Amino acid sequence: MTIDLHIHSSASDGKLTIQEIFREAKDRNITFMAITDHDCIGCQTLAIATAKTEVIRYITGVELNVTFTHAKYHEGKPVSLDFLGYQFDPDDKALNSKLETMAKYRQERAAKILENLNREFKKENIQSLTQEDFRRIEESVDGVLGRPHIADYLVKKNIVKTRQEAFDKYL
Repeated sequence: MTIDLHIHSSASDGKLTIQEIFREAKDRNITFMAITDHDCIGCQTLAIATAKTEVIRYITGVELNVTFTHAKYHEGKPVSLDFLGYQFDPDDKALNSKLETMAKYRQERAAKILENLNREFKKENIQSLTQEDFRRIEESVDGVLGRPHIADYLVKKNIVKTRQEAFDKYL
């Protein structure tokens, strides 16, 4: 049995759609899997249905980013951890409510990232990103807005050549 319980779709920081993930899983003889997008479970209903069609065992999954601080740990500085969660009900109201809150936070964080990018771009004589750019980034998102979407947009705008360069240089 070949298992992969940590897969990201294009709704997160992966490149493939749900259907493409399942095709790739079939090609790789994966027989049991979970899609664990960052802070987003919007693909789960489609993934469950696709798994039945493709005859691949599937459990729901999500990767949650959790930040905590404690005065006695890490000198009181925030620590960010990623937790993988499995076998939840994608229709759970409490979970969906919390994920909506996290999505709003990610939206605010993305706006701050763009402000920081514009400060850096000004130093480098690169044209600033506008509200229209922010809207286009949001439109490109299939799930929850994150740094990979901003990185991909910087590639599209020819500010950097690759997603990795965007992370290394700006994000």
